[in-house]
Amino acid sequence: MRENVVRLAFGGDESRFREFCEVVRQAIPEETSVVLRGSAVTGRRWKDGTPFDGDGPGTSDLDLTLVGVEVLGEYILDGFYLPGIHTKPLSDKDPDIAPNLVPLREKLVDMVKRPVNIQATRDFVMQLRGDWMGQPYLTLIGKVGEP
Repeated sequence: MRENVVRLAFGGDESRFREFCEVVRQAIPEETSVVLRGSAVTGRRWKDGTPFDGDGPGTSDLDLTLVGVEVLGEYILDGFYLPGIHTKPLSDKDPDIAPNLVPLREKLVDMVKRPVNIQATRDFVMQLRGDWMGQPYLTLIGKVGEP
């Protein structure tokens, strides 16, 4: 999965991938894990099977999920699907739901030249989605799954 992400989202440049991860690491609480989900990991959009960037370069987004308790406090109440447990993604659709994470999102978007969505959840939700629902993810930081 890591090779897929580096190839698809970072043009095969491992150093760009490592820089992306380091920028995220510097901006999140220490006990927060980070995973990447979606078509950057699988190569295809789950909804319709369209290949990553199938609509042109930079058209597929990166779906970043921050996993931990402390980071949930960055989201306003309207930013939750399940209050205190699972948020909506900070994205173009909901750009104001995690004000302190906006600078991180803007920096990441600038780095990868594509949309980056940042969601937060508790570890049991991530494990439920990955292990029970079969939604693949790549752990970038921390210990949710295998790096």
